[in-house]
Amino acid sequence: MKKTILITGSTDGIGLTTARSLLKLGHKVLVHGRSEGKLTRIKQQLSESFSTEQIFTYRADLSNMGEVKALASQIKRDHKKLDVLINNAGVFVVPEKVTSEGLDVRFMVNTIAPYLLTQQLLPILDESSRVINLSSAAQSSVSPEELTKPSVLSDNAVYAKSKLALTMWSRQMALQLGADGPSIIAINPKSFLGSKMVEQAYGVAGGNLQIGADILVKAALSDEFSGASGSYFDNDIGNFTSPHQDAIDAKKIAKLTGVLESIIHD
Repeated sequence: MKKTILITGSTDGIGLTTARSLLKLGHKVLVHGRSEGKLTRIKQQLSESFSTEQIFTYRADLSNMGEVKALASQIKRDHKKLDVLINNAGVFVVPEKVTSEGLDVRFMVNTIAPYLLTQQLLPILDESSRVINLSSAAQSSVSPEELTKPSVLSDNAVYAKSKLALTMWSRQMALQLGADGPSIIAINPKSFLGSKMVEQAYGVAGGNLQIGADILVKAALSDEFSGASGSYFDNDIGNFTSPHQDAIDAKKIAKLTGVLESIIHD
């Protein structure tokens, strides 16, 4: 059965590699990016190998809550059901660290935007759908209040906090939605893959992006992930495992999700 799959941040890196893999399997892929020009070029490239009926493009700046909501509205107008949402978009080094709403861009894109987008798309995500959140082996403790204001911490520190926060709300949303909602799964696709973020952070080329794309395709489609809602998969070890201890602390994840709710409804 062919599925409809949205991948945020899919005009390059692991997102684009995953999009190509899913298109090869015949699925409809919703490609998202910040640049209309880049989206046009990518669609032209993909159309050389795949049917244009499989490819949809959407532009939105995920550092802006209004644009996240507009993206969700457009997708809901265009598609009656979304089978898979892959929250792949993320940032590490950014030229401007504060959003127009006074939030930290890094927390906004890595943690808040995927939460908001998932919430907004719930009407077309049913119990057979899956939400795949790209986490990381880099996870460090975060207080919910840190998400509400710009941070003075290093890019490395904020990135690790933002990925733990993403992993925490993944579990909380899975618990809240239960069997009536989509499966919510956090995944470390593999450390030090050859993405822009790895090059920015460590100055190295990184490993084969296809390794990360393959696990995302598996998470999106395979039976192995069908009953994994609320779980964390670490592709560094190739298995489900425990995330950072804060991501399984019921009180902490509930408090963090409460702050996320206040941010998106402010």
